[in-house]
Amino acid sequence: MALSERTVEDKIEIVGDFKHIQVRTATVIERDGVEISRSFHRHVLAPCAKSDDTWADTDISGESTEVQAIANAVWTDAIKTAYQQMIDAQEI
Repeated sequence: MALSERTVEDKIEIVGDFKHIQVRTATVIERDGVEISRSFHRHVLAPCAKSDDTWADTDISGESTEVQAIANAVWTDAIKTAYQQMIDAQEI
């Protein structure tokens, strides 16, 4: 009876006007190759972040190559600028 655990990014979604990226990771537990448990974790990435009135691109270096490729494709300068303007307008 061998137990094994693996994690997989089983869902990557692009949502909303500002192209937030939702990444769902599944942790799968198997006994002798048969799945006996599956749990999920989700995190969301925004195109940029503000810290002390300074905007910076979101650090995606720790993400999978697939998520990085998606972020690089959808997070255009226009999307980043629109997102920054929307957040700045809410702070007034």
